[in-house]
Amino acid sequence: MDIVEELLKGNRLALSRAITAIENEYDEAVDIMKRLYPHTGHAFVLGITGPPGAGKSTLTDKLAKAYRAQGKTVGIIAIDPTSPFTGGAILGDRIRMNGLTMDEGVFIRSMGTRGSLGGLSHKTADAIKAMDAFGKDVIFVETVGVGQSEVDIVKAADTTMVVLIPGMGDDIQAIKAGILEIGDVFTINKADHDGADKLVRELNMMLDLDAHGMQAEQTSTEKALADQFHHLNVAKHAEGMAWRPPIQKVIASQNEGITETIENIEKHFKYISETGILQQRRTQRTKNEMLDVLHSNIGKYITGKLSATGKLDEYVAQIKARETDPYTVVANIMQDMLKE
Repeated sequence: MDIVEELLKGNRLALSRAITAIENEYDEAVDIMKRLYPHTGHAFVLGITGPPGAGKSTLTDKLAKAYRAQGKTVGIIAIDPTSPFTGGAILGDRIRMNGLTMDEGVFIRSMGTRGSLGGLSHKTADAIKAMDAFGKDVIFVETVGVGQSEVDIVKAADTTMVVLIPGMGDDIQAIKAGILEIGDVFTINKADHDGADKLVRELNMMLDLDAHGMQAEQTSTEKALADQFHHLNVAKHAEGMAWRPPIQKVIASQNEGITETIENIEKHFKYISETGILQQRRTQRTKNEMLDVLHSNIGKYITGKLSATGKLDEYVAQIKARETDPYTVVANIMQDMLKE
């Protein structure tokens, strides 16, 4: 069967096979992407990120059902840690989305990180394009939940939602700046747990420019957090960013707060569409994707050539013996390649 033709006709098996080819870098993967590319650029991509145990999969399940109730089709890419033995995803977020598996309007795919430290599989962008070409209206990308390093989600998503929960030890120190800086929408899941209101207050403090007016009521931790994020908010306002990320409390397991969360997501998409930020983000995404492909291909070409000539092992032996260093070797390799 012609995978691309069948995929464009709405064949779910073809979509599954296309993503498998992309993820495993089969020989036909590049050709598949070349043919699919003209049919992409229509879906809204929502990134869902946050620390482990925040209930991202349960929330994704409820949000997907809410979008389906609107008549929209949904694609879900759940990024899981990679098995060191098979290279596959080992948590299987689909287990927590059983209610969606029988819905023909929903397509769920788990992908392994394959060594990526940014919370996303290296091939996530291509999997998004495959679902986009398939005709999905909304595509969720749920990250692996590794903490601060999940910032790669901003390269793939139009809107990024950060999911947090109360009671994470020392306030929200576990998540710190890296993950908070990327949030367009904040969701406090498990809001029936103790500490939910305190977490909302801390987040508001970090999002407000004028945090100093509240210092009399701040704990030492809150003061430290306010100072830590003051520079971030100054920078955002200096760039003319009028959007203030909303904070919504939800209890995903009980379907509470889901409607309001959808409203926040849609308000953000409306804002970035009307201000031109959406096009800026997608332009930057296109640039990043092109450079990623370029870097990958150059790396493979150089590595292949060094291996074929036997120079790779030779260089490694020289570096190991401290006769030279990796920086000098790479500089020499690049000089030789550019001469060609």
